[in-house]
Amino acid sequence: MPDAAAEPDTAAGRAAAQETSALSHPAVDPDATAGYGVHPDQVIDFYAPRGAGGPGGPVPVVVVLHGGSWRAPYDRRHVSPFADFLAHRGFAVASVEYRRGAQEGPGGGSGEAGGSGGAGSAGGGPVAGRWPDTFADVAAALDALPALVRRHLPGADPRRTVLTGHSAGGHLALWAAARHLLPADAAWRLDRPAPLRGVVALAPIADLEVARELRVCGGAALELLGGEEHFEERRPYVDPALLLPTGIATTLVQGRADVDVPQAVAEAYADAAAKAGEVVCLTLLEDVGHFPLIDPAADACAVVAEEIAQLAW
Repeated sequence: MPDAAAEPDTAAGRAAAQETSALSHPAVDPDATAGYGVHPDQVIDFYAPRGAGGPGGPVPVVVVLHGGSWRAPYDRRHVSPFADFLAHRGFAVASVEYRRGAQEGPGGGSGEAGGSGGAGSAGGGPVAGRWPDTFADVAAALDALPALVRRHLPGADPRRTVLTGHSAGGHLALWAAARHLLPADAAWRLDRPAPLRGVVALAPIADLEVARELRVCGGAALELLGGEEHFEERRPYVDPALLLPTGIATTLVQGRADVDVPQAVAEAYADAAAKAGEVVCLTLLEDVGHFPLIDPAADACAVVAEEIAQLAW
């Protein structure tokens, strides 16, 4: 009989090894970078398609939103190998940067101009997200994207765009696809659904209430909304689980062995969608943790590319 006490260590060791593998690839420089605003983080990297991945003609665009708990230390460079992997699958790729949480200074104030509007973290570490900048940036990037694609990705078809994101980026992808469902007073609201072929959210922090209950990523969901005092009032504006049905084809890809964003978070979103009358595809991968979904060396990454292709072509 297996030693029950050893099982958590084994799971933790496997998760650590998968993270090391995903983050061990050298960053891949884009073919072009363009700004969608004046802040240094308001930029998009573009990767031209490197190979044939579909039936010919203009290629679909895959928009990548990176994860990292909405925190400043994690930027788009860590998903550049994943973006390059998709480009080699024949997609035109746009990898979006956005403002994340600032580092808390010794006195509890933001160590970065503008601040995060967040609650901070108990140890004075990186705060998750900047309210409202993180959401304003994602909205502005997607609004600017069609014109930027035409300029920097000739041969790509912005009318065939699939949005993907990993972890916190998966949350932002689901949110961006639901902007037409935002409250009427939301600055980011669209009058009609975004022109997307679909969304493929990878281990997304898709239900902020469940994420708060489970303290996903060290309580990042609570920090993102500015702490307990703002959580309930801000949640209707940014929680994908409350913004349904979107009417946009949506697939969640989730590893069953994910200890960073547990399967229960994705299942909560899928359940909320079903109650709203929308069918969301939930692809569960055995023995897969959080990071193989964006690791070009992992079989799970090939599954992700296939899920994107099914919506894109």
